[in-house]
Amino acid sequence: MENIKVLVVDDESRMRKLVKDFLTREGYAVLEAGDGMEAMDIFYEDKEIALVILDVMMPKMDGWQVCREIRETSKVPIIMLTARSEERDELQGFELEWTSIYQSRSARRFLWRG
Repeated sequence: MENIKVLVVDDESRMRKLVKDFLTREGYAVLEAGDGMEAMDIFYEDKEIALVILDVMMPKMDGWQVCREIRETSKVPIIMLTARSEERDELQGFELEWTSIYQSRSARRFLWRG
């Protein structure tokens, strides 16, 4: 695999580490951000990011705002991670054209199985 770059954005360092360890083991190059503002800085700086894995609830700039801003200039795939399970969150995600959404607990189980 040709070091495909993935930006992992989550304010919880444990979750970032879990996702990073899984992706690194699979051969991906992983960039990390601890909040939405840092994510946007990295996203604008590195034009080779092929996927964004994004937490919804974060300080400074939440995942929805990050998604909106990315969609203004890019169609990069975005996977949203959230502890929330409300239908309105999914509807908002559809409006913002995210690629997929996973509840954080489900994502942890999925990544541990890998």
